[in-house]
Amino acid sequence: MQFKLNRVMQMTAAVLAVGTLAACDSSSSDDNTAIFSLAVSDAPVDSAERVLVCFSSVELVGNGEGSQRFEVGGDNGAVPANDLCLDDSGNPIPNTRGVDLLTLQGANAESLVVGAEVPAGTYGQMRLDIANGSEIELTDGTIHDLRVPSNQLRLDGPTLTANQTFNYTLEFDLRKAVVAPPGLPHYLLKPRGLRLVDNAEVGHIEGQVAETLLLENECAVAPEDLTTPVAAVYLYNGHDVDFADMSDNSDDENGPYASTAVFFDGAAAYNFAIGFIQAGQYTIAVTCDTEDDPEEETELNFFHSENIDIEQGVTLEIVVGADS
Repeated sequence: MQFKLNRVMQMTAAVLAVGTLAACDSSSSDDNTAIFSLAVSDAPVDSAERVLVCFSSVELVGNGEGSQRFEVGGDNGAVPANDLCLDDSGNPIPNTRGVDLLTLQGANAESLVVGAEVPAGTYGQMRLDIANGSEIELTDGTIHDLRVPSNQLRLDGPTLTANQTFNYTLEFDLRKAVVAPPGLPHYLLKPRGLRLVDNAEVGHIEGQVAETLLLENECAVAPEDLTTPVAAVYLYNGHDVDFADMSDNSDDENGPYASTAVFFDGAAAYNFAIGFIQAGQYTIAVTCDTEDDPEEETELNFFHSENIDIEQGVTLEIVVGADS
């Protein structure tokens, strides 16, 4: 089933602070502890107005020191609850933190755990418990439940060195993670497309695609509906990646590091953004194909690519195709 989301804002949304674990020079009160913070971020889907995810807890496990659990509203570093997550009667669900991932894009992020003191060491797994109340609102105004298998997102945990401060961000690439199961009324949020990054090791992109490039390749420019994407930008690991080696979002091995839609600003610019990118070399590519179902193989016709370098702590401002 083809699933195409339309963003409210541009590009990569940094939403939940699942904690960018970044080593800094902060000391702890105990030689065997570290300071941990967690945040979340998001690269948006193309046809949704809202993607509300309801978090109830974050847990670090597998360090031989017992589980380190941070429940929303707790007093051990977890953030306070809010009233965005509602039950069937319309009442706020206690001890939940609702985050609309589409409101936090690019280098933006919202914290889930802040300044928690935890035992140092290697944690085998990080778990995020997702409560009821999560939902997705499409551009046609319809609202659907957004469910997470087993109500929990699991990913490899961090290594926290003693007497250091760590900040990590969990980046949600919603073009990969959100799927519409055929024949079912709800949507699924899958672990695919999630990446945990150290904030000290990432950079960001704030970009545009040149209008002349879009026109030369017959993309539909200047749409009346500004929520309609005109193109898509894909980011692949390494320089000089051939078009033939650029897979779609359904390919977990050869697919893009990240992707996002390009939107007209109503004046003259065609904007996109990608946040929390691991520093390194990448190839950025452009296509007029804006539909890429992560559950099905999609043929993407790329017409332009460039080599770029992402530096730690730097936001790359780029106009793709400016020299074409």
